[in-house]
Amino acid sequence: MHMKKGLTLWFTGLSGAGKSTLSAPIAALLTEQGYNVEVLDGDEVRTHLSKGLGFSKDDRDTNIRRIGWVAKTLSKHGVIAITAAISPYRDVRDEVRGWVEKTGAGFIEIYVKCSIAVLAERDVKGLYKKALAGEIKNFTGVSDPYEEPTDPDVVVDSSVETIEESVRKIVAKLTELGYLQPHALRA
Repeated sequence: MHMKKGLTLWFTGLSGAGKSTLSAPIAALLTEQGYNVEVLDGDEVRTHLSKGLGFSKDDRDTNIRRIGWVAKTLSKHGVIAITAAISPYRDVRDEVRGWVEKTGAGFIEIYVKCSIAVLAERDVKGLYKKALAGEIKNFTGVSDPYEEPTDPDVVVDSSVETIEESVRKIVAKLTELGYLQPHALRA
């Protein structure tokens, strides 16, 4: 399968909510169907493309704009770009959506919702507990803002949904919007 114009699947949510966990099976399903897919994981991008950036608002915005520029460029050329980055600020997410849509490609914002309480329980490194205790500064969702999407295309709640349920919900939305054939994927 090859789309004339591509698509960006923008996973946003707090650290540990499941953005990377969900992007992997979605990427695998789309690749199995013959789509060109590239995953831009926030942690990997910070290591390579955004090395040296800190966690100030300006640096976070720069990081998201860099991820967005790569996603836009890939989508413009028929690739399905899947991003998995916290992307805490609504205005920058909206800015990136505009860039992608201006090329004629699609943009699907997927909000991976999860409560701080569940995230703290899951957190094997103990980062949320340290942030909640004030030991870590500028921690998104605790001591630094996370602006929830006001009108995401898909909302999955990883505190109550299984990975399979969330994947089915995302595939259903892609099918509803005409990016996938109804019979194309069985998740």
